[in-house]
Amino acid sequence: MIAVSAYEVAQLNIGRFRGPIDSPVMAEFVANLDRINALADGAPGFVWRLQTEEGNATAIRPFDDENMAVNMSVWRDIESLSAFVYRSVHVEIMRRRREWFERMSEAFQVLWWVPKGHRPTVNEAIGRLEHLRAHGASAHAFTFRQPFPAPDAPQGGWVATYGSECPAV
Repeated sequence: MIAVSAYEVAQLNIGRFRGPIDSPVMAEFVANLDRINALADGAPGFVWRLQTEEGNATAIRPFDDENMAVNMSVWRDIESLSAFVYRSVHVEIMRRRREWFERMSEAFQVLWWVPKGHRPTVNEAIGRLEHLRAHGASAHAFTFRQPFPAPDAPQGGWVATYGSECPAV
């Protein structure tokens, strides 16, 4: 019998747009938003994503930098999130990210476990990213390359290595 976890995995990724969201350099990215968001919404294991009434998170600006974007979602487990990120049509957009986003010198993505039903705030997510940047991967804030098991995972019963299957981002 497979135990069902009382936790889900949350993720935040941030990026600095190469120009204002309504600029020509961002036009193809914006044109793909609805399609990729719909793909996420229908993906196995998808639970929730941060969005405004427009259906995406491009208007949410928690940083002083107006070109800094956030994307946040919750998934049933790391495997479901990984499948969407690295093994779906989403990967086509990721391959083109340098067209729309500047290269970041610090960690720009973080994963962490949340109790089922919890929807993290943007400030909570940014705190997790800052923790990852300051302290490295831990059960509090981790990455695909250095995942941690859900708090209620059986001791020794969780084995996953993403380092070989997830491309560098």
